[in-house]
Parts: sequence; C-alpha cells; structure tokens
Amino acid sequence: MRRVLIPASLLVLLTGCAATPTDPEVTFYADGEAINVKPSQYCDLQSENCDVDPDAVGVLRVRPGKPVQISVPGDLADTAWSVKFTYRNAKGEPQEPLRSKLFTERDPKYAYTLLLPNPDDQLESVEVQQYGARIEASSTGAFDFVARGTWILSIDDRTTN
Repeated sequence: MRRVLIPASLLVLLTGCAATPTDPEVTFYADGEAINVKPSQYCDLQSENCDVDPDAVGVLRVRPGKPVQISVPGDLADTAWSVKFTYRNAKGEPQEPLRSKLFTERDPKYAYTLLLPNPDDQLESVEVQQYGARIEASSTGAFDFVARGTWILSIDDRTTN
C-alpha cells in the first residue's frame, strides 16, 4: 500500500480556504426591485456577543399602499422571528409601529408579505427580528424575547411618475 504525505504547509493553506460561515441575509422585494440586506446586528444564541454594522441598511422605493415581500434563509426560518414596521397614514401622520405574528421553528416560514392596514398608508421602515434563547422581564411584568439578529429596510417614499 502506498502512502501519500501532504506537507503541513499545504494542510494549513487548504484549511484556510474552507468556506467561512457568513451572517444570513434577508431579501426584500417591492415595486419590481429586490435587495439583499445583511444584519445590522447579529449575536450568538444568547444574544450577548454581537457583531454590529450600522451601515447594513437596505433602501427600496415603495409607493403608498404597496406590499413588501420578505424572504428569509432557512437558518432564520427555522427559528423564532417576526417583522416590525412603521408607517404613516394618508394624512402623513405617524402611526404606532406594528408587528407581524411570531413565526417559530414549529412551522417554519420562509417568506412573508407585508400589507399595510389601509391602501393609502405609506411604509417608512421594516425590521426583521430573529429572537435568541434569552428572555427578559419587561417593565410591565411580561416577558420579552431578546433580538439575536436585526435586518433593516428603509423606505424611499418618493413617488414615481
């Protein structure tokens, strides 16, 4: 039987070329345009050790009343996550932020279509939040999940002709 010896320096080089895991990206789609967004915050499972990138914000033009489709990768769909969004009514008045239902690993959801309450409402921002294993007591005595990852979409609301 013939043995093949691989020099240690080659093993180090091959190990360095292995694919490194990257933070998951979320895809937002509106008005015929799509954008992949990296997390602005991504933490370990306990939501303690976090990488923060304040420049990781996507921007899309979204006309009043138009939906935004959100697509998440499997490693996000298989966890607890939700969508939080802000918007203005037809008079331009800011409304209370709203949140989608909580999606969980029991029934993985890979896509979500964000529809505004009224056809003349203008979306302002969208935030996909992935929750970690840590839970904290809130000031009201309830318990809140702590966000592990956050993906942000800012809305360019200039109307098109």
